[in-house]
Amino acid sequence: MGQDNLVQHRRYIAASYVCMFLGLFTILFAVIAYFLARKVAMVEGAEVWIHAQALWVMRSIVMFLMLAIFAALWFIPLFFFVWNSAIWVTACTVAGVIFSAIAWLYLLNAWIKGLSKYSKNKAVF
Repeated sequence: MGQDNLVQHRRYIAASYVCMFLGLFTILFAVIAYFLARKVAMVEGAEVWIHAQALWVMRSIVMFLMLAIFAALWFIPLFFFVWNSAIWVTACTVAGVIFSAIAWLYLLNAWIKGLSKYSKNKAVF
């Protein structure tokens, strides 16, 4: 029975890494990856390395979502057409693009690091 649970946990984590990669393109997949990893993190009998992988995915997704929300705040002045001629609106847009790139690169780095440790069956922290 324990071996079946390990296989199921590995599938959940593998699916969460796939969704984490797709989360680079759409935030919806990042949320799905969070909930798939949460299923493994909430189990008491999971192995330590798979539990660490689940926590890594959850932590990375939460950090990515916070960075993405912060980056989205910089695009708010673009909704007001009258302000579009002001130089500070352009500066806010450039800052939003930079912070969006930082969020995207953070998730990409977390995905690469986690996937490399997952393939070796090691804890990622």
